[in-house]
Parts: sequence; structure tokens; C-alpha cells
Amino acid sequence: MKATGNTNRVDETIGRVKSGAHEAVDKAADAATQAADAIGQKGEHIRNAEQQFVEDCRGYIHQNPVVSLGIAVGVGFLLSRLMSGR
Repeated sequence: MKATGNTNRVDETIGRVKSGAHEAVDKAADAATQAADAIGQKGEHIRNAEQQFVEDCRGYIHQNPVVSLGIAVGVGFLLSRLMSGR
């Protein structure tokens, strides 16, 4: 009789541990899902900001072609000086 009682207690303990482990895994999975969703939303926000920046640059270049060309030449000159290592 005593062995049966011990077996039942062990089974109950195993059941509680198993249930607790499942709950912990579920919580971790929920947290990972929420983090992935947040990262996805931030990525979409960054892509939208990038598209808006490119559109703004194109508009500026279209409205000010000579100034844009001067800026491009100046930046190219500075980059060539920095890269040449002199």
C-alpha cells in the first residue's frame, strides 16, 4: 500500500512539474512572438522613413539641379581626398 501512495505522489509531482514547464514555455513563446511583432513594426517604420527620405531627395534634386550637381561634385572631391590617404 505504501508503495502505491508514493507512486501517486511522484506522479502528482511529475504532473505539476510538467504543467509548470509547459506554462514557462508558453510564456516564453508569447514573449518571443510579441518581440518579433514589435521588430516587424519597427522595420516597416524604417522602410517608410527611407522611402520618404528618397522621395524628398528626388524632389530637391528635381527643383535644384545645379545646386545638387555642385553638392555631388563637392562630396565626391572630399571623399576622393579622404580615400587617397594623402
